[in-house]
Amino acid sequence: MRLKSILTLCLTAVIPTSGGAQDWQSLWESYVTGFMDNQVRVIDHDAGDRTTSEGQAYGMFFALVANDRSHFDGLLHWTEHNLAAGDLSANLPAWLWGHGKNNQWGVLDKNSASDADIWMAYTLLEAGKAWNEPRYTKIGSALAHNIAAEEVVQVPGLGMMVAPGPSGFQHGNSNRLNASYVPLQLILRLDQLIPDGPWGKVAANVPALVNDSAPRGFVSDWTEFKTDATLHAALTIGSYDAIRVYLWAGMLDNSVKDRDTLLKSLSGMANYLHTNAIPPAKVRPDGSIEDPKGPVGFSAALIPYAEALHDEQIQSQQMSRVKSEFKPQTGLFGAPPRYYDQNLALFGLGFSQHQFWFDSQGALKLKWKTD
Repeated sequence: MRLKSILTLCLTAVIPTSGGAQDWQSLWESYVTGFMDNQVRVIDHDAGDRTTSEGQAYGMFFALVANDRSHFDGLLHWTEHNLAAGDLSANLPAWLWGHGKNNQWGVLDKNSASDADIWMAYTLLEAGKAWNEPRYTKIGSALAHNIAAEEVVQVPGLGMMVAPGPSGFQHGNSNRLNASYVPLQLILRLDQLIPDGPWGKVAANVPALVNDSAPRGFVSDWTEFKTDATLHAALTIGSYDAIRVYLWAGMLDNSVKDRDTLLKSLSGMANYLHTNAIPPAKVRPDGSIEDPKGPVGFSAALIPYAEALHDEQIQSQQMSRVKSEFKPQTGLFGAPPRYYDQNLALFGLGFSQHQFWFDSQGALKLKWKTD
């Protein structure tokens, strides 16, 4: 508790609430201004003004953390009507919406993305409790059941796991998986709320997936399993997907059984940051660095990771960098501010500022509910 208090004081010192970088609530408001339109869709300005189910799911989570029910409802409405054919209880949301070749705006890829689906189901279930709204609970429960039916697979050599989507990730005798798609705290909570689902079995396999995805202590974005139970080498570098694995692990409650195992699997990043102030943007499967300069969002994502390790050096370095990238003109990080950086910052700083946290069963705890 004393260390947590010290780190919180450090955060307050480097992210002042006036005359400089803003507090979390102000960051959320700046994000709404910079990345949402009047339809209440989250816009990625660096990718043709597209919208993804990930962006909508994260936006809903942050709206819940901010006690911003108006934007929560707007995000939910847009998602349901534009990504889920009008019924999120019956249909998994399409992952990609944008400007098509026919000069029309609409769904560009109907396949769903399970990372967004899990965050959306979890957030709806927690919103139902926080705001005492049965409609959210009903949709979240239905969405979780649809994820279980359409995206959970049995992977020989690993066990029950969430595939990245319903199609396109199983080819012949191999399954392609992504460790950043299964935040352990969310899976634990789904198991608690929907005990007849596959979530307990999935949760039990998350540490093995992370470990197998990080053979040199750095997580790869994608890992492939074969049906003969042998693990292929990680297929890709570790980069924009993988950074989330450090973030999710850092935000685990310290009494979660597999927390220390997960953090140990990720030791390559901590070792690297002891001699390099900026996290790498791209790491090869053998642990060598392809691109040494990760964006500011990577630093924000690693703050909870450093706190979980009780590593004040890394925490201070990453927080200092985040502070240096704050732009008062926009109230956001980076110039120009990037969609993904702001999402990682909202997660990392929100957790460090104790705007939200997770208990040992993955239940969401909210500052505005406890004040």
